Amino acid sequence: MSNPSPGAQAEPGFGGAERPPRRSVVPPDVPAGAPAPAPGPAPAPAPEPSGPWLVVGLGNPGPEYAGNRHNVGFMVVDLLARRIGARFGRHRKAVAEVAEGRLGVGVDAPRLVLAKPMTYMNLSGGPAAALRQFYKVSVGRIVAVHDELDIPYGVIRLKAGGGEGGHNGLRSMARSLASKDFVRVRVGIGRPPGRQDPADYVLRDFTATERKDLDLLVDRAADAIEAIIVRGLEPAQNAFHAG
Repeated sequence: MSNPSPGAQAEPGFGGAERPPRRSVVPPDVPAGAPAPAPGPAPAPAPEPSGPWLVVGLGNPGPEYAGNRHNVGFMVVDLLARRIGARFGRHRKAVAEVAEGRLGVGVDAPRLVLAKPMTYMNLSGGPAAALRQFYKVSVGRIVAVHDELDIPYGVIRLKAGGGEGGHNGLRSMARSLASKDFVRVRVGIGRPPGRQDPADYVLRDFTATERKDLDLLVDRAADAIEAIIVRGLEPAQNAFHAG
């Protein structure tokens, strides 16, 4: 496992704790003086009862993109990092900034790995796949949070699997992970007005009118991710798709 990012508290027992030595025990029905039976193969280590969650915020690195519609995924994971008291730092095995912590208190609270790929959007899959391998995360525990043109501004939709809808970040993740079965938190930004090119629209900052509700939108998206992790996808869908 990597060293904790700056400001994140190191937590014992994440794959590095030593097990006590195994002792050879002779069954009580073996006659005195008889050789003990040959030991069988050592059992495989028990898997972690609930592995980490990898939450990938999709966006473009650099201050010139920070306020873009395309960077709403970065905004959401930034908020999640503040909620869990973690700070982002550059990961040593992936081209990404990562923050680690737990969603709640105690060693049984879900473990989160929050990531912002430091490649451009269309190369986001490489860092996501590298982090998946490093942290041993199953595809079903990977959440991508991203902007969605085909959903009205201010609406949150959740799903697992499916197509990419022309989103280059999702396409890159599906290709690099060799799977489309990761969870998506889709943050609606709406379609561009008139004949504006969608590629230009997503790389523009939110308007002054949109920014009035942007904090609430980002907050709801972060709530949706927490609901997925704590309650499961279907209950989260029921809660966030209502109305």
